Order: sequence, then C-alpha cells, then structure tokens
Amino acid sequence: MNRTSISLIAAATALAAVTGFASMSAPADADPTAAGAAARLPVERTSQLCPAPSVSDVAETTYTSVTPTGKGGADSAPAADAGGTAELRESTVTLADPGGADGDKADDENADDGKKDDKEGESAQDDAGKGATGEAGKSFMTLKEPGTPVSAEASGATSPALVGTATGRFAPGWTTQQTTTVTVGGARGLLGMTCTAPDTDFWFPGASTERSRQDYVHLTNPDDTVAIVDIELYGADGAVKSETGEGIPVPAKSSVPVLLSTLTSESAPNVTVHVTTRAGRVGAAVRAADDAGGSDWLTASGAPAGSVVLPGIPKDATDVRLVVFATGSADADLKVQLATPEGTITPAGLESLHVKSQMTAALELADVTKGEAGSLVLSPSGSPAPVVAALRIVRGKGEKREIAFIPATAPITARATVADNRAKGSTLSLTAPGAAAKVRVTSSPGTEGGEPTVETYDVKARSTLAVTPKAPAGLKGAYALTVEPESGGPVHASRTLELPEDGVPMFTVQTLPDDRGTVSVPRARGDLSILDDGK
Repeated sequence: MNRTSISLIAAATALAAVTGFASMSAPADADPTAAGAAARLPVERTSQLCPAPSVSDVAETTYTSVTPTGKGGADSAPAADAGGTAELRESTVTLADPGGADGDKADDENADDGKKDDKEGESAQDDAGKGATGEAGKSFMTLKEPGTPVSAEASGATSPALVGTATGRFAPGWTTQQTTTVTVGGARGLLGMTCTAPDTDFWFPGASTERSRQDYVHLTNPDDTVAIVDIELYGADGAVKSETGEGIPVPAKSSVPVLLSTLTSESAPNVTVHVTTRAGRVGAAVRAADDAGGSDWLTASGAPAGSVVLPGIPKDATDVRLVVFATGSADADLKVQLATPEGTITPAGLESLHVKSQMTAALELADVTKGEAGSLVLSPSGSPAPVVAALRIVRGKGEKREIAFIPATAPITARATVADNRAKGSTLSLTAPGAAAKVRVTSSPGTEGGEPTVETYDVKARSTLAVTPKAPAGLKGAYALTVEPESGGPVHASRTLELPEDGVPMFTVQTLPDDRGTVSVPRARGDLSILDDGK
C-alpha cells in the first residue's frame, strides 16, 4: 500500500469519527426543517452614564432610577437570570479642557458676592476633580426590585459623574433620571436628563460658542481602559477650525468636561457638535448655560434620518429655535410642520428650510405653538438627505426666562420609560406623525409608596396629545412613566417637568426613545450538512 492510499484511509477515518461525534452531540429534539427565525429576548446587561450634575455650590440634584416591569417587547420572555443587580457608582472627574484658566478668572471676579454661576463653577468642578480619585468606584445608589423606583440626592458643586451597570432581571429598560435645581446665578435653572448609554458616535445640534453661553460637553468612560475622543464643531459655514478637539483622552471610569469655546476662536450662536471615539466608548451630553436665560442639558439627537420628529413643545413657549445639520454629502430640503392637538399645520412664513451639506442651519420659530402644545415634524420636500436636529425652547420673558432643549427622537417601538415625575408639574406629550395610535401608559409606585396605575390614550393621526399623567394611588415621592404603543402608527414622546421658582418658569424636557430592553436572538439548529463537501 503506497503513502497516498494510507493518507486517504486516515482522512476517511477521521471524517467518520467527526461525523459520528456530531451526530451524537446533536440535540435530540432538533428539527432539521426548522426556520432560523429570530426571537426577541430581554437584554441581560445594561450600562448607564450620568455626567457630573452641576458646578454650583447651591445646586440640589435628585437621581431617580427604575427598571420597568411588563413584557418589554414582542415575543419577550423572562430573563434567563432570575437575579441580577442595578447599581450606580461614583467616577472620577478629570480636568482636561483648556478653558479652566478662564473659569478661575471668572471665579475671582465674582468672589465678592459669594455666589458662583455656572460659568464660574465649571472650573471649581474641574479643580475638585483633580483630587477626586480617592472616591472613584464608591457605590451611590442600588435598585431593590424591578418596578419600584429608588432615589438619592446630592448637593453642591463637587458631586461626581456616575457609572452604572444592571444585570439579569434589572437590565431590560433600566432608566435613571438626573434632575438638578440651581436657584441663583445668571445661569440658574432646572437641568434634567435621562442618563445615557455608552456609544461611539453622538450628534448635538443646538450648542453654541457665543460669549453669553458656557457649553461643556461631558465625556464619561464606563470601561477599564482609556477612551480617545474627537470633537468636531460645525457652524453655518461648515466645519469650524479647531486644533484642540482631537485625541482627547478620557481615563477609565472617569468623566472629562470640555468647554466648547476653548476649541475654537470663532463665536457662533448655533453649532453642531459631533463626538466620536477612536478607541473605547463614552457617554456624552452637553451642559448648556446661558448668562441671561437659564441652563439645561442638551442630549444627543436621534440617528441621522431623512424625516425627524421633535416632540413636546410646551404650549406657553415664548421662543423656539430650530437647529438642523445635514450629515451627508447632499443638501437637505425640508418641509417644516407643526403637529398640534387638532392636526398638522404649516407655520405661516416658515414652510421650509434648506440645509447645506455638512453645515448647520437655524430657523427662528418664535411663539410657534400659539398657546397649544405641539411637536415639530421635518420631512424631505425632495430627495431625502440625512439630518440631525434639536429645538431650543424658551419659557418666560426678560429676567424670568428659562431654556430647555428637545432633540429629534425616534419612535417608541416597544417601550420607553422616564423617571422622576412629581405629583404636580409633569406633562406627557405623545405625537403620531402618521396614522392614529393607541398608547398604554403605566405610572409606577412612588419612591416612598403608592400603587401603580394604568391609562390608555388615543392619539389622533398627525397630531400631538399633551396630557397630565395619572399619578399612582397614594403617591409618596417621585414615580416613573412607562409608555407602550398598543396599536396604530408610530408614536414619538417626551416628558416636560416644571418646577417654578421665584417667578421663573423653570422646566426641562426629556424625550423617550425606545428603551431597547429586548434584543433579537436568532434560533439555531443542528446541521450536519456542513460536513458534506457536495461531491
């Protein structure tokens, strides 16, 4: 027998052994004809990042966190891990932006009155961060049971950023709201945001590098390795030249605030900020402070799209500014419409907006709502071109003004939750830009007691429905709202929280994107045909 024959026999023997092992290892109930259709199952791990809440010594911050209960999406099933945890831990705040010196100077100039506004306090936050490493990793807040929110409080300018992780039954839909009240200073206001998930790409239309604005982008790294971040700015004429926005390191488990006006010498009232990572991932949010008009968080716009919806303009808005950026290589021509309680209308004289590729455009809408709550709907008037967008909202006038932001947001596909609703001052806006829809809204128990309640709302086609949600029976503390579309067309949603102070209509608006509590998992089956070469 020659060497070739021996080799062939050995190969055949090995193939038979592998085939036999595969046959014995195949599931007994495997169906060779079963389709590989995917099922939707609950996620088993979720991350959240909350930036340092304030730079004011008089700031008061409340955190409210909850994991909603319920189906959480089509075909969902109980989480494989019946246990699990959800915990937020303190991170380190790291000085990294070149604007710290200017902030220190501002502190000196205002030291006489003993009050620090937002512009001054950012440098104080940075200085505190230099020595904060000893507290990094300290537990701040832990959930006890899904369905029941918990809360915690922090005061002053040295409260750190938070990094959170939820696993098992606490992971699907885990949501945390960060609400801060600053009652004095030029940039006083109510600042609210839903803590964000880490990612590698963020768009923030609506920021500014004007001298009257102090806008910081906060970068928070949840991981154990350094993240490298690039920040690009785009104004009315395109990319804004910057020599310091590239390669910003964000240490592990740390947060870095970057003052936008230190990245460029250009003063621009409307800027789009693009945050990307070269290495790692971060959470990103812009803290905007206006010397004369209050402050709030500007969160990222939804993914670039040809049509976008910005839900929940308050009925008493005194000034509305739309900021849009065309992310692609083509210009965008957009129809501008307002979805009111009675239907969609086109604001007179504001019917359209042309946005050049890679440029930021703004449209002053003034008091567009005219006493009725509404939502802005942007759609292509020609060939679709991807855009991102946000609204700057003003309530009140003169020294009694306050600002908030509404970024474009995607529809709720299965479920969305917003925490920290109060017995008074919460308004839920539901927008159906196309077909009519039916929506189920669940109010959770309060942080200190109460029984959940459920309401169903019908949203007319091409309209916005603004409602005061029904609070839990026997409410004590704050509660969460969970929104689930039941039938009809797509629904976009936001929540407005109003906490007036000394005649200032302080407010904040949070959009409700889908919580992505479920994930598509393909079904697998045994298939021995991979061992057949077809000969």
